[in-house]
Amino acid sequence: MTEKLLRIAAGFAATLLAVANLNAAESARVFRAGAATSVITPKLGTSINGNMQDGTARHIHDELHARCLALDDGTNKLVFVVADACMIPREVFDEAKRLVALEAGQAAPAMCMSATHTHSAGTSASVFQSEADMEYRAFLAVRIADGVRRALNNLAPARIGWAVGKEPTQVHNRRWFMKPGTKLPNPFGGEDRVKMNPGVANPALLEPAGPIDPDVSILSVISTNGRPIAVFANYSLHYVGGTTGGAISADYFGYYCERMKELLGARDQDPPFVALMSNGASANINNINWPGPAAERKPPYEQMKFVANTVAAEAYKAWLGIKHADWAPLKSLEKEITLGVRKPAQEEVVRAKEIMSRAKTLPRMATQEEIYARETVQMAEYPPEVKCLLQAHRIGDMGFFAIPCEVFVEIGLELKQRSAPKPAFTISLANGYNGYLPTPEHHALGGYETWRAKSSYLEVEASRKVVTALMELAGQLGK
Repeated sequence: MTEKLLRIAAGFAATLLAVANLNAAESARVFRAGAATSVITPKLGTSINGNMQDGTARHIHDELHARCLALDDGTNKLVFVVADACMIPREVFDEAKRLVALEAGQAAPAMCMSATHTHSAGTSASVFQSEADMEYRAFLAVRIADGVRRALNNLAPARIGWAVGKEPTQVHNRRWFMKPGTKLPNPFGGEDRVKMNPGVANPALLEPAGPIDPDVSILSVISTNGRPIAVFANYSLHYVGGTTGGAISADYFGYYCERMKELLGARDQDPPFVALMSNGASANINNINWPGPAAERKPPYEQMKFVANTVAAEAYKAWLGIKHADWAPLKSLEKEITLGVRKPAQEEVVRAKEIMSRAKTLPRMATQEEIYARETVQMAEYPPEVKCLLQAHRIGDMGFFAIPCEVFVEIGLELKQRSAPKPAFTISLANGYNGYLPTPEHHALGGYETWRAKSSYLEVEASRKVVTALMELAGQLGK
């Protein structure tokens, strides 16, 4: 055989060997998943935030949980946490991540941690007249980390799949244009162009100031013998509410998770099945049908159950159509961006202090004008800029965007439309809390979600900068 033929034969043999090695590597790939929950219920007597007046926990209606899902494609690990809380500051999530990394014994997994936005949970972030309970914050970080470590301990061979259902009946835009002549005063002495929560069947209603997102997006992992391990869902609904006074509750998010266990026949498993419901782009979306007719008033918790059962039924319907795959690649990227803060002018602070000095219920602020005067004084002490942590994740063909804000539905819809991985969805209140994220167009309309406060302080152009940064991350994740 000539030297040339020998080189050709050697090259051909090397190619065959490389193909064989690649096939062997692909056949050896094992996808793993594990899930766990960790109780994060605060003690009685602690603060309940989510309203302009502080609340106090007097009863535990149902336990709060950090629901955790760990994934491993053999090369990369990715963890999702959804915690029953109104909002959680970045310091708490960062400490939980540090504790996980400390115990990991290897490179820490990528971690996306978010709050559901139940308005009946303990206070870990100071908003309006609720001050963060520092003891609870420390407890929360440890318990979240414990849940992640348990989910990682439960990693086992698994199959994965995803689907998207539609449930438009439980989501309604809560910002409305009103008929000409309707007065829409704001607490800063000006007038708005839209009204948040305008009143059911209000004759002055004109039209909603934005769309809805009906998607019920789900990610499912099952064991190799078909046992459900976890279902991670996302729905763009703010929260439902309707508790008894002073009660701790996970709201509809918790009821949904329990209902999914029933539908999947997954109670009393070992390890336990875990359902997770993350909050989508719901800053201007709630569960009230504003045009009416007015619904009959239900007993406490009944509306939560109704919404949970309705959404779970759609999630289960979508789940039945999933064809689970043996393997899917995991990719995660994050980026910290700097955003400006809408600080008050000196004359606004002077006006606010004067309003506060006239309050008749000191130190508590009672009227809307007084409450926002207090917020104005506190916002004067904020830094001119803040850091905002953004994440983009990819699981197979499915995309996830994580934003530490209450995200307007228009932003979530834009991200879904522009995302290369499809389907895609946004996880709000993720990895921290930076208040509401309206679009510049909604800032121009005014309304509660734009009123400067600890709950809404980012610069007017913040949403555009967030979307630009996330699209850059998504591009780096590849098609």
